[in-house]
Amino acid sequence: MITELLPEINEIKDEKLRQKVIDVWEEAMEFRGWTPEVLKSIPFTLLAENVKVTFIDHVRAVCKICIAVDKVLEEVHGSKRTPVNRDYLIAGALLADVGKLLEYEIVNGKPIKSDYGKKLRHPFSGVGLAFKHGLPPEVMHVIATHSKEGEGEKRSSESIIFHHADFIDFELVK
Repeated sequence: MITELLPEINEIKDEKLRQKVIDVWEEAMEFRGWTPEVLKSIPFTLLAENVKVTFIDHVRAVCKICIAVDKVLEEVHGSKRTPVNRDYLIAGALLADVGKLLEYEIVNGKPIKSDYGKKLRHPFSGVGLAFKHGLPPEVMHVIATHSKEGEGEKRSSESIIFHHADFIDFELVK
């Protein structure tokens, strides 16, 4: 079900890493009983009005942007560029917002920030889930530093790419 929802998971070459990403998504969905249909219908952010881009579309778009950026940098700069672990980049891109499944809840048919979410934003919840499932610290770093929580931190190459890809989609919608 997760690979149908997020087919970009199949771009992760390391089978163990791919399975851990799936396991995190499964646990996050179970937390509030999220269904694929609901995740395909709710907005990806509650920080703007009338958001038409859905949660799943945002996750997929940002992941695809990350892959495209990495491919362009590889093509143009070749061995002269800063190395990027594409598996970690994709895993981080797919997990950066998974904590929103704990942060949000549906009340009267509308997504709202839950009491849990008022205390812990999604980068923290996402890192917690990733840690629980044994994801590498490099992937947790992408999750932890992708939003305002990462300001002032030295970001890895994967985190820099994801951060900018995420904000491209966010700023265009906002």
